[in-house]
Amino acid sequence: MKVEVKICGLDRIEAVDAAVKHGADFVGFVFYPPSPRNLMPQESLPLIARVPENVTRVGLFVDPTDAEITAMFDGSSLDLIQLHGAETPKRVDEIKQLTGLPAMKVIKLAGPDDLAAAAAYYDIADRLLFDAKPPADMKNALPGGNALAFDWELLRHADIPLPWMLAGGLTSENVQEAVATSGATAIDVSSGVEDSPGVKNLKRIEAFLMAAKS
Repeated sequence: MKVEVKICGLDRIEAVDAAVKHGADFVGFVFYPPSPRNLMPQESLPLIARVPENVTRVGLFVDPTDAEITAMFDGSSLDLIQLHGAETPKRVDEIKQLTGLPAMKVIKLAGPDDLAAAAAYYDIADRLLFDAKPPADMKNALPGGNALAFDWELLRHADIPLPWMLAGGLTSENVQEAVATSGATAIDVSSGVEDSPGVKNLKRIEAFLMAAKS
């Protein structure tokens, strides 16, 4: 089984090059100021420009305004919008119309009830991404990239009519188990290839891609 891999939160040329060199299918750039992986639009341009056409360039936003979206697309070339906030189906559709790009909506899971929320996006989103929902008492939790995993069994028998990715707490050590348990054919990693929040480790990127692709 072929597994597609997205390396997210890239903010250095060296990290982009490592992800591409070792076989990433998607690369993600974060546009969310509270995140340690945040990029300003102008900072992202030389990074995005390095990505070959056969690798999907993803822009991650959290409840963006129209102005924030428009600023990002002034000179940038993205292929997919990832929406990691509380965007409603209506808002997802508005952003798709504004950008002319497909959208991947993130659904945060802690238990079976959370999975039901995905159904509202089946007719609107082009992809889904399932990530771990931070516990209510977690301090300074981000919308994603918290190095938290959820019960992968939740997805094993789920009937999901859209392409979807698995994220949350993945590392080179557990990615094969995660794929086998959940049935995922696409996975997303950020904190699992870092030395500390926002600091990518090139060797960990390589090791993760090797583990996932094997």
